Amino acid sequence: RLEEVPLEVLRQRESKWLDMLNNWDKWMAKKHKKIRLRCQKGIPPSLRGRAWQYLSGSKVKLEQNMGKFDELDLLPGDPKWLDVIERDLHRQFPFHEMFVSRGGHGQQDLFRVLKAYTLYRPEEGYCQAQAPIAAVLLMHMPAEQAFWCLVQICEKYLPGYYSEKLEAIQLDGQILFSLLHKVSPVAYKHLSKQKIDPILYMTEWFMCAFSRTLPWSSVLRVWDMFFCEGVKIIFRVGLVLLKHTLGSSDKLKSCQGQYETMERLRALSPKIMQEAFLVQEVIELPVTERQIEREHLIQLKKWRETHGELQCKSPPRLHGAKAISEAEPAPRKALESVPSIFVSPGPAPVPKARKSKEKSREKGPASPANGPGAAGNGAPG
Repeated sequence: RLEEVPLEVLRQRESKWLDMLNNWDKWMAKKHKKIRLRCQKGIPPSLRGRAWQYLSGSKVKLEQNMGKFDELDLLPGDPKWLDVIERDLHRQFPFHEMFVSRGGHGQQDLFRVLKAYTLYRPEEGYCQAQAPIAAVLLMHMPAEQAFWCLVQICEKYLPGYYSEKLEAIQLDGQILFSLLHKVSPVAYKHLSKQKIDPILYMTEWFMCAFSRTLPWSSVLRVWDMFFCEGVKIIFRVGLVLLKHTLGSSDKLKSCQGQYETMERLRALSPKIMQEAFLVQEVIELPVTERQIEREHLIQLKKWRETHGELQCKSPPRLHGAKAISEAEPAPRKALESVPSIFVSPGPAPVPKARKSKEKSREKGPASPANGPGAAGNGAPG
Protein backbone atom coordinates (compact mmCIF):
# COMPACT_ATOMS: atom_id res chain seq x y z
CA ARG A 1 0.00 0.00 0.00
CA LEU A 2 1.23 3.48 -0.86
CA GLU A 3 2.36 5.68 2.01
CA GLU A 4 -0.28 8.32 2.58
CA VAL A 5 1.29 11.67 1.73
CA PRO A 6 -0.93 14.56 2.88
CA LEU A 7 -2.46 16.35 -0.11
CA GLU A 8 -0.91 19.67 0.85
CA VAL A 9 2.59 18.11 0.96
CA LEU A 10 1.97 16.39 -2.38
CA ARG A 11 0.95 19.68 -4.02
CA GLN A 12 4.08 21.39 -2.66
CA ARG A 13 6.24 18.55 -3.99
CA GLU A 14 4.55 18.76 -7.38
CA SER A 15 5.26 22.47 -7.68
CA LYS A 16 8.93 21.93 -6.67
CA TRP A 17 9.27 19.15 -9.25
CA LEU A 18 7.63 21.25 -11.96
CA ASP A 19 10.14 23.99 -11.30
CA MET A 20 12.99 21.46 -11.52
CA LEU A 21 11.73 19.84 -14.71
CA ASN A 22 11.26 23.22 -16.40
CA ASN A 23 14.84 24.24 -15.53
CA TRP A 24 16.40 20.79 -15.66
CA ASP A 25 19.87 21.63 -17.01
CA LYS A 26 20.48 24.22 -14.29
CA TRP A 27 19.32 21.92 -11.51
CA MET A 28 21.38 19.05 -12.89
CA ALA A 29 24.51 21.18 -13.09
CA LYS A 30 24.26 23.06 -9.80
CA LYS A 31 21.79 21.37 -7.46
CA HIS A 32 22.14 17.66 -8.11
CA LYS A 33 22.12 16.86 -4.37
CA LYS A 34 18.69 18.48 -4.09
CA ILE A 35 17.39 16.34 -6.95
CA ARG A 36 18.74 13.26 -5.15
CA LEU A 37 17.01 14.22 -1.89
CA ARG A 38 13.74 14.79 -3.69
CA CYS A 39 14.01 11.41 -5.45
CA GLN A 40 14.59 9.79 -2.05
CA LYS A 41 11.40 11.41 -0.74
CA GLY A 42 9.52 10.00 -3.73
CA ILE A 43 8.58 11.62 -7.03
CA PRO A 44 4.94 12.82 -7.12
CA PRO A 45 2.90 10.21 -9.05
CA SER A 46 1.57 12.78 -11.54
CA LEU A 47 5.14 13.65 -12.64
CA ARG A 48 6.90 10.32 -12.18
CA GLY A 49 6.94 9.30 -15.85
CA ARG A 50 8.27 12.66 -16.96
CA ALA A 51 10.90 12.74 -14.20
CA TRP A 52 12.15 9.23 -15.09
CA GLN A 53 12.67 10.38 -18.70
CA TYR A 54 14.68 13.42 -17.59
CA LEU A 55 16.74 11.49 -15.02
CA SER A 56 17.60 8.63 -17.40
CA GLY A 57 18.48 10.94 -20.29
CA SER A 58 15.87 9.19 -22.45
CA LYS A 59 14.18 12.52 -23.18
CA VAL A 60 17.39 13.74 -24.84
CA LYS A 61 17.91 10.37 -26.55
CA LEU A 62 14.43 10.60 -28.09
CA GLU A 63 15.09 14.18 -29.28
CA GLN A 64 18.31 13.02 -30.93
CA ASN A 65 16.54 10.11 -32.65
CA MET A 66 13.23 11.58 -33.78
CA GLY A 67 11.23 9.09 -35.85
CA LYS A 68 13.55 6.15 -35.06
CA PHE A 69 10.99 4.30 -32.93
CA ASP A 70 8.27 4.68 -35.62
CA GLU A 71 10.75 3.37 -38.17
CA LEU A 72 11.51 0.28 -36.03
CA ASP A 73 7.81 -0.13 -35.24
CA LEU A 74 7.01 -0.56 -38.94
CA LEU A 75 9.64 -3.26 -39.51
CA PRO A 76 8.48 -6.90 -39.28
CA GLY A 77 11.10 -8.10 -36.75
CA ASP A 78 12.84 -11.44 -36.39
CA PRO A 79 10.32 -14.31 -35.99
CA LYS A 80 12.74 -16.02 -33.56
CA TRP A 81 12.20 -13.17 -31.05
CA LEU A 82 8.58 -12.37 -31.87
CA ASP A 83 7.38 -15.81 -30.75
CA VAL A 84 9.16 -15.58 -27.40
CA ILE A 85 7.93 -12.00 -26.79
CA GLU A 86 4.36 -13.02 -27.71
CA ARG A 87 4.43 -15.85 -25.17
CA ASP A 88 5.64 -13.53 -22.40
CA LEU A 89 3.11 -10.72 -22.83
CA HIS A 90 0.31 -12.12 -20.64
CA ARG A 91 2.74 -12.88 -17.79
CA GLN A 92 3.49 -9.20 -17.07
CA PHE A 93 1.34 -7.74 -14.28
CA PRO A 94 -1.71 -9.82 -15.32
CA PHE A 95 -3.94 -8.09 -12.74
CA HIS A 96 -3.09 -4.56 -13.86
CA GLU A 97 -5.87 -3.02 -15.96
CA MET A 98 -3.39 -2.16 -18.72
CA PHE A 99 -2.26 -5.74 -19.24
CA VAL A 100 -5.30 -7.73 -18.21
CA SER A 101 -6.71 -8.47 -21.67
CA ARG A 102 -4.93 -10.44 -24.35
CA GLY A 103 -4.44 -8.18 -27.33
CA GLY A 104 -5.41 -5.09 -25.27
CA HIS A 105 -3.57 -1.78 -25.62
CA GLY A 106 -1.08 -2.53 -22.84
CA GLN A 107 -0.03 -5.87 -24.30
CA GLN A 108 0.16 -4.38 -27.81
CA ASP A 109 2.41 -1.55 -26.67
CA LEU A 110 4.56 -3.97 -24.68
CA PHE A 111 4.99 -6.07 -27.83
CA ARG A 112 5.91 -2.98 -29.88
CA VAL A 113 8.52 -1.76 -27.37
CA LEU A 114 10.19 -5.17 -26.95
CA LYS A 115 10.15 -5.88 -30.69
CA ALA A 116 11.68 -2.45 -31.40
CA TYR A 117 14.50 -3.21 -28.96
CA THR A 118 15.39 -6.48 -30.77
CA LEU A 119 15.69 -4.47 -34.00
CA TYR A 120 17.62 -1.67 -32.34
CA ARG A 121 20.09 -4.13 -30.76
CA PRO A 122 19.91 -7.29 -32.92
CA GLU A 123 23.13 -8.63 -31.38
CA GLU A 124 21.38 -8.62 -27.99
CA GLY A 125 17.86 -9.55 -29.06
CA TYR A 126 15.29 -10.12 -26.32
CA CYS A 127 15.68 -11.28 -22.73
CA GLN A 128 12.64 -12.25 -20.61
CA ALA A 129 13.64 -9.92 -17.76
CA GLN A 130 13.17 -6.93 -20.08
CA ALA A 131 9.40 -7.51 -20.23
CA PRO A 132 8.57 -6.47 -16.63
CA ILE A 133 10.95 -3.48 -16.95
CA ALA A 134 9.18 -2.32 -20.13
CA ALA A 135 5.75 -2.96 -18.55
CA VAL A 136 6.52 -0.71 -15.55
CA LEU A 137 7.70 2.02 -17.95
CA LEU A 138 4.52 1.72 -20.04
CA MET A 139 2.42 2.30 -16.93
CA HIS A 140 4.05 5.74 -16.74
CA MET A 141 4.59 6.89 -20.34
CA PRO A 142 3.64 6.24 -24.01
CA ALA A 143 5.35 3.49 -26.05
CA GLU A 144 7.96 5.66 -27.78
CA GLN A 145 9.14 7.23 -24.51
CA ALA A 146 9.11 3.82 -22.79
CA PHE A 147 11.29 2.41 -25.58
CA TRP A 148 14.02 5.06 -25.12
CA CYS A 149 13.84 4.69 -21.35
CA LEU A 150 14.35 0.93 -21.78
CA VAL A 151 17.33 1.65 -24.05
CA GLN A 152 18.92 3.82 -21.34
CA ILE A 153 18.39 1.16 -18.66
CA CYS A 154 19.93 -1.56 -20.86
CA GLU A 155 22.83 0.55 -22.13
CA LYS A 156 23.68 2.95 -19.31
CA TYR A 157 22.32 1.67 -16.00
CA LEU A 158 22.62 -2.11 -16.39
CA PRO A 159 24.86 -2.74 -19.43
CA GLY A 160 25.36 -6.40 -20.29
CA TYR A 161 22.51 -7.62 -18.05
CA TYR A 162 20.36 -8.76 -20.94
CA SER A 163 23.03 -10.23 -23.20
CA GLU A 164 22.95 -13.95 -23.90
CA LYS A 165 25.70 -15.19 -21.58
CA LEU A 166 24.50 -13.27 -18.48
CA GLU A 167 28.13 -12.53 -17.58
CA ALA A 168 27.40 -9.05 -16.18
CA ILE A 169 24.77 -10.38 -13.79
CA GLN A 170 27.10 -13.15 -12.58
CA LEU A 171 29.81 -10.58 -11.88
CA ASP A 172 27.34 -8.42 -9.98
CA GLY A 173 26.28 -11.47 -7.98
CA GLN A 174 29.88 -11.85 -6.81
CA ILE A 175 30.11 -8.11 -6.08
CA LEU A 176 26.89 -8.29 -4.03
CA PHE A 177 28.22 -11.28 -2.08
CA SER A 178 31.52 -9.55 -1.36
CA LEU A 179 29.73 -6.38 -0.16
CA LEU A 180 27.52 -8.56 2.07
CA HIS A 181 30.63 -9.58 4.00
CA LYS A 182 30.91 -5.98 5.26
CA VAL A 183 27.17 -5.30 5.62
CA SER A 184 26.17 -8.54 7.37
CA PRO A 185 28.94 -11.01 8.27
CA VAL A 186 26.32 -13.40 9.72
CA ALA A 187 24.35 -13.62 6.46
CA TYR A 188 27.59 -13.88 4.46
CA LYS A 189 28.88 -16.74 6.59
CA HIS A 190 25.57 -18.62 6.39
CA LEU A 191 25.32 -18.37 2.58
CA SER A 192 28.98 -19.41 2.25
CA LYS A 193 28.46 -22.42 4.51
CA GLN A 194 25.37 -23.48 2.54
CA LYS A 195 27.29 -23.00 -0.75
CA ILE A 196 24.42 -20.96 -2.23
CA ASP A 197 25.61 -19.14 -5.33
CA PRO A 198 24.34 -15.51 -5.53
CA ILE A 199 22.98 -16.21 -9.04
CA LEU A 200 20.32 -18.41 -7.41
CA TYR A 201 18.64 -15.62 -5.46
CA MET A 202 19.70 -12.27 -6.96
CA THR A 203 19.15 -12.80 -10.71
CA GLU A 204 15.47 -11.84 -10.77
CA TRP A 205 16.00 -9.11 -8.16
CA PHE A 206 18.63 -7.33 -10.23
CA MET A 207 17.52 -8.08 -13.80
CA CYS A 208 13.95 -6.97 -13.11
CA ALA A 209 15.06 -4.13 -10.78
CA PHE A 210 12.89 -5.67 -8.03
CA SER A 211 9.68 -5.14 -10.05
CA ARG A 212 8.70 -8.79 -9.48
CA THR A 213 9.81 -8.95 -5.85
CA LEU A 214 8.68 -5.92 -3.87
CA PRO A 215 5.19 -4.55 -3.18
CA TRP A 216 4.19 -1.99 -5.80
CA SER A 217 4.64 1.13 -3.67
CA SER A 218 8.17 0.00 -2.77
CA VAL A 219 8.98 -0.73 -6.43
CA LEU A 220 8.13 2.86 -7.39
CA ARG A 221 10.22 4.38 -4.60
CA VAL A 222 13.19 2.13 -5.44
CA TRP A 223 12.92 3.08 -9.14
CA ASP A 224 12.79 6.81 -8.26
CA MET A 225 16.13 6.44 -6.49
CA PHE A 226 17.55 4.02 -9.08
CA PHE A 227 16.97 6.47 -11.97
CA CYS A 228 18.70 9.18 -9.98
CA GLU A 229 21.58 7.29 -8.34
CA GLY A 230 22.06 4.22 -10.54
CA VAL A 231 22.80 0.57 -9.81
CA LYS A 232 24.08 1.16 -6.26
CA ILE A 233 20.40 1.42 -5.25
CA ILE A 234 19.77 -2.09 -6.61
CA PHE A 235 22.79 -3.38 -4.65
CA ARG A 236 21.62 -1.65 -1.49
CA VAL A 237 18.11 -3.09 -1.74
CA GLY A 238 19.56 -6.58 -2.19
CA LEU A 239 21.89 -6.12 0.79
CA VAL A 240 19.07 -4.80 3.01
CA LEU A 241 16.88 -7.82 2.13
CA LEU A 242 19.71 -10.31 2.81
CA LYS A 243 20.72 -8.60 6.06
CA HIS A 244 17.17 -8.57 7.45
CA THR A 245 16.39 -12.11 6.29
CA LEU A 246 19.57 -13.96 7.29
CA GLY A 247 21.49 -11.44 9.40
CA SER A 248 21.06 -12.81 12.94
CA SER A 249 21.40 -16.18 14.64
CA ASP A 250 17.75 -15.87 15.65
CA LYS A 251 16.63 -15.60 12.03
CA LEU A 252 18.84 -18.52 11.00
CA LYS A 253 17.24 -20.96 13.46
CA SER A 254 14.42 -21.69 11.04
CA CYS A 255 16.59 -22.03 7.92
CA GLN A 256 19.38 -24.42 8.77
CA GLY A 257 19.74 -26.06 5.34
CA GLN A 258 20.16 -24.98 1.75
CA TYR A 259 16.54 -25.68 0.81
CA GLU A 260 15.08 -23.76 3.78
CA THR A 261 17.39 -20.81 3.09
CA MET A 262 16.31 -20.63 -0.56
CA GLU A 263 12.66 -20.87 0.46
CA ARG A 264 13.16 -18.01 2.91
CA LEU A 265 14.74 -15.85 0.17
CA ARG A 266 11.87 -16.67 -2.21
CA ALA A 267 9.23 -15.70 0.35
CA LEU A 268 10.61 -12.56 1.99
CA SER A 269 8.95 -11.08 5.04
CA PRO A 270 6.44 -8.33 4.05
CA LYS A 271 7.71 -6.24 6.97
CA ILE A 272 11.19 -5.73 5.47
CA MET A 273 9.74 -4.92 2.04
CA GLN A 274 7.37 -2.30 3.38
CA GLU A 275 7.93 1.06 1.69
CA ALA A 276 8.87 3.33 4.63
CA PHE A 277 11.13 0.75 6.30
CA LEU A 278 12.91 -0.36 3.12
CA VAL A 279 13.51 3.13 1.71
CA GLN A 280 15.00 4.38 4.99
CA GLU A 281 17.29 1.35 5.24
CA VAL A 282 18.44 1.81 1.63
CA ILE A 283 19.18 5.52 2.11
CA GLU A 284 21.19 4.83 5.27
CA LEU A 285 23.23 1.86 3.98
CA PRO A 286 26.75 3.16 3.31
CA VAL A 287 27.50 1.40 0.01
CA THR A 288 29.03 3.75 -2.56
CA GLU A 289 29.71 3.76 -6.29
CA ARG A 290 33.43 3.70 -5.53
CA GLN A 291 33.09 0.51 -3.47
CA ILE A 292 31.08 -1.14 -6.24
CA GLU A 293 33.61 -0.12 -8.90
CA ARG A 294 36.57 -1.27 -6.79
CA GLU A 295 34.86 -4.60 -6.15
CA HIS A 296 34.02 -4.84 -9.86
CA LEU A 297 37.73 -4.72 -10.75
CA ILE A 298 38.54 -7.41 -8.18
CA GLN A 299 35.78 -9.72 -9.45
CA LEU A 300 36.71 -9.06 -13.08
CA LYS A 301 40.28 -10.15 -12.35
CA LYS A 302 39.01 -13.36 -10.67
CA TRP A 303 36.64 -13.99 -13.60
CA ARG A 304 39.48 -13.72 -16.11
CA GLU A 305 41.57 -16.16 -14.09
CA THR A 306 38.81 -18.78 -14.06
CA HIS A 307 36.74 -18.11 -17.23
CA GLY A 308 39.06 -16.10 -19.48
CA GLU A 309 37.99 -12.84 -21.17
CA LEU A 310 34.37 -11.66 -21.06
CA GLN A 311 32.57 -12.63 -24.25
CA CYS A 312 30.13 -9.75 -24.06
CA LYS A 313 31.87 -6.39 -24.31
CA SER A 314 29.48 -4.01 -22.56
CA PRO A 315 29.88 -0.24 -22.41
CA PRO A 316 30.94 1.04 -18.96
CA ARG A 317 28.17 1.36 -16.40
CA LEU A 318 27.07 4.90 -15.62
CA HIS A 319 26.06 5.53 -12.01
CA GLY A 320 22.86 7.52 -12.31
CA ALA A 321 21.48 10.72 -13.77
CA LYS A 322 24.47 12.99 -13.18
CA ALA A 323 26.96 10.60 -14.79
CA ILE A 324 24.65 10.14 -17.79
CA SER A 325 24.09 13.87 -18.28
CA GLU A 326 27.84 14.52 -18.06
CA ALA A 327 28.64 11.74 -20.53
CA GLU A 328 26.03 12.96 -23.01
CA PRO A 329 25.38 16.66 -22.49
CA ALA A 330 21.99 17.65 -23.85
CA PRO A 331 21.95 19.87 -26.90
CA ARG A 332 20.66 23.24 -25.73
CA LYS A 333 17.28 22.82 -27.34
CA ALA A 334 16.62 19.27 -26.22
CA LEU A 335 15.41 19.99 -22.70
CA GLU A 336 13.49 23.18 -23.32
CA SER A 337 9.99 22.70 -22.00
CA VAL A 338 7.23 23.14 -24.55
CA PRO A 339 4.80 25.78 -23.30
CA SER A 340 1.17 24.76 -23.21
CA ILE A 341 -0.11 28.36 -23.15
CA PHE A 342 0.91 30.68 -25.93
CA VAL A 343 0.75 34.46 -25.47
CA SER A 344 0.39 36.59 -28.62
CA PRO A 345 3.52 38.69 -29.14
CA GLY A 346 3.40 42.38 -28.17
CA PRO A 347 4.92 45.24 -30.21
CA ALA A 348 8.30 44.37 -31.72
CA PRO A 349 11.22 45.39 -29.48
CA VAL A 350 13.36 48.30 -30.67
CA PRO A 351 16.86 47.15 -31.68
CA LYS A 352 19.55 48.10 -29.16
CA ALA A 353 21.59 50.29 -31.54
CA ARG A 354 18.57 52.41 -32.43
CA LYS A 355 17.55 52.71 -28.79
CA SER A 356 20.93 54.10 -27.76
CA LYS A 357 20.93 56.60 -30.65
CA GLU A 358 17.47 57.83 -29.68
CA LYS A 359 18.56 58.14 -26.06
CA SER A 360 21.62 60.17 -26.95
CA ARG A 361 19.48 62.40 -29.16
CA GLU A 362 17.14 62.98 -26.20
CA LYS A 363 20.05 63.74 -23.89
CA GLY A 364 22.02 65.97 -26.21
CA PRO A 365 25.87 66.02 -26.04
CA ALA A 366 27.18 63.89 -23.17
CA SER A 367 28.81 65.69 -20.26
CA PRO A 368 32.58 65.07 -20.19
CA ALA A 369 32.47 64.74 -16.39
CA ASN A 370 29.68 62.11 -16.52
CA GLY A 371 28.85 63.36 -13.03
CA PRO A 372 25.54 63.53 -11.23
CA GLY A 373 24.56 66.69 -13.10
CA ALA A 374 25.12 65.07 -16.50
CA ALA A 375 21.58 63.78 -16.87
CA GLY A 376 20.15 67.28 -16.64
CA ASN A 377 22.42 68.74 -19.32
CA GLY A 378 20.47 67.74 -22.42
CA ALA A 379 18.32 70.06 -24.49
CA PRO A 380 14.57 69.55 -24.02
CA GLY A 381 13.28 66.74 -26.27
